[in-house]
Amino acid sequence: MLVIMNREATEEQLRNAIDAIEKMGLKAHPIPGSMRTAIGITGNKGPLEPALFESLDGVVQAIPVSKPYKLVSRETKTENTVIDFSSTSIGGRELTIIAGPCAVESREQIFLAAEKAKEAGATILRGGAFKPRTSPYAFQGLGEEGLRLLAEAGKSVGLPVVSEVIDAESVGLAEKYVDIMQIGARNMQNFVLLKRVGKVKQAVMLKRGMSATLEEFLMSAEYILSEGNYRVFLCERGVRTFTDFTRNTLDISIIPAVKRLSHLPIITDPSHGTGRREKVLPMARASIAAGADGVMVEMHPEPEKALSDGFQSLYPRQLVTLCEELHRIAPIIGRV
Repeated sequence: MLVIMNREATEEQLRNAIDAIEKMGLKAHPIPGSMRTAIGITGNKGPLEPALFESLDGVVQAIPVSKPYKLVSRETKTENTVIDFSSTSIGGRELTIIAGPCAVESREQIFLAAEKAKEAGATILRGGAFKPRTSPYAFQGLGEEGLRLLAEAGKSVGLPVVSEVIDAESVGLAEKYVDIMQIGARNMQNFVLLKRVGKVKQAVMLKRGMSATLEEFLMSAEYILSEGNYRVFLCERGVRTFTDFTRNTLDISIIPAVKRLSHLPIITDPSHGTGRREKVLPMARASIAAGADGVMVEMHPEPEKALSDGFQSLYPRQLVTLCEELHRIAPIIGRV
């Protein structure tokens, strides 16, 4: 159910409506808009009668929401969500460019990567501290030390930082260091983890699972919003198909599909989406042209020495080229 408040509704009327909803045993989610405020309602076990809410002071209308994902749906919020940080935003006119190494390996490596990312034009620094790898013998990350180094590197160049969390313990550690928590593809339907990041103040980047449908993707986002964290954006990182010339298949067609059904921002990860360095730039360009709010790419100062995913990591000079190309594409589609 979506409760629409009158344009002239006061803060007191809004608060009273929220209190009335919560007294019914339901959960209220205020959704501010440029014209008026709405309240999304979750927690009901069956259909709700609009008349229950339309009698509340300051309420204009109560509208049933048909989609199973209530809070992420455009039925609930027609305006695009914009997630603001001190130096950038995600989902507005400005394109987001997230860059950095797959994993934080050392202080020297992440500080150099941060410097190169900033110089190229990246707006957010990435770096993994907890690495869920296919092989148990592969590099698993530096843990909290990696988070600390990432935070220091980001601060040194004035960039927000993003890193993956894999369980409740890593969420607790990441809360002290990062601006954005990443939920990786393998954890897209780890519902306990989704509920946990739904309670943090940091923004959350949710990656699509390698075989997830669009509805499953949006329902996973719904888990996070339902816990009260509305600073969520999506990331298409490639799905598993029969192709043998890329690591995954970057599903660019999901971008306009998400834009039609949801108000959440969506970016792409052409590094994991292709697994091949030479394919990252073309697929990044295609993503932006298709309407993505940004891209996340892996960049390492020396990819041939990387402890993980060096074969798909850009050289710093290639990141410069990517940023230059996106600067030329942006005006064509009304972005900056």
